[in-house]
Amino acid sequence: MTQFSQDVTSEELLARIKDILDENKAEDIVTIDLRGKSAMADYMVICSGRSTRQVTSIAGKLADTLKKDLGRSSKVEGKELGDWVLIDTGDVIVHIFRPEVREFYQLEKMWMPAGPATARA
Repeated sequence: MTQFSQDVTSEELLARIKDILDENKAEDIVTIDLRGKSAMADYMVICSGRSTRQVTSIAGKLADTLKKDLGRSSKVEGKELGDWVLIDTGDVIVHIFRPEVREFYQLEKMWMPAGPATARA
């Protein structure tokens, strides 16, 4: 699929990002709908790589594939260390963590609604 267009919807971009992450063996992929909650993006995706090397590899392949397939440049931060890489694609923000770092920051818990199973007394 090669299209050179910035005119993809945020839903189409999200689907492509999730496909790329899956193809590159990202683990525990979580999507958070930010529409109506934040002006920074429509969606946030959080996932893990097993090692520093895998985190940086997933991040690089995601940014490169989005540029090649959709003509969309992404801002990438944290790739040098490989513990937590943030990729800002505009409509979708992607966080790729090493599992220990993801557990420490617990980013999902800040953004996901608390349901009966996660509510604490």
